[in-house]
Amino acid sequence: MVIAIDGPAGAGKSTVAKLLAERLGILHLDTGAMYRAAALYALSKGCDPADGKAAAALVDMIGVTVEPAEKGQRTFLNGADVSEEIRQHHVSRAASDFSAHPSVRKKLAGLQREIASEINMVLDGRDIGTYVLPDADFKFFLTADLTERAKRRALELNQKGRDVSVDEIYAELNERDKNDSSRALAPLKRADDAVEIDTTHISAEEAADRIFNIIKNSFSF
Repeated sequence: MVIAIDGPAGAGKSTVAKLLAERLGILHLDTGAMYRAAALYALSKGCDPADGKAAAALVDMIGVTVEPAEKGQRTFLNGADVSEEIRQHHVSRAASDFSAHPSVRKKLAGLQREIASEINMVLDGRDIGTYVLPDADFKFFLTADLTERAKRRALELNQKGRDVSVDEIYAELNERDKNDSSRALAPLKRADDAVEIDTTHISAEEAADRIFNIIKNSFSF
């Protein structure tokens, strides 16, 4: 069974996916972590994440693997555990540019398909239900008001010790939404058969409950 959860940054995809995977007793594959790992490699090589030609030249040297962990997953870049390093804000920003290149998306999408073909899992990202796994058993699209998403992300970063304002994060997310929605290959959009859930006024737990109940009505656990 494969469950795809897509949506813009800050809508709660990863948190909801983790909660859902725990309830179902299956793996949560954080695809965003895979793109961050790829972007980290580009940065380590002095590559401008926005340079498509440079990305195409080094993408075959990027090896990203994941392993289930007690809390989520561990992400490895060419054999090295980079689970913590990829959470740095500058890496996340670089991933937004780097992941837009067709060469990078094709590489990572292929790896995600391989993993999903072998085990039951929940995947979250931008294009899981439309491009990576269009035949997923269940598809959901999480969205939320941009201001609310900015507040959530700013709170998260402030709790990690980074002093940012809501206005600053609002501008970043707005730009990221535009980039994700306008890229040539696999842009961010809701799959025609995806169930949309607005998380603006509900918690991650409530969103996970809604998804769980939809799945529960189709399967017995």
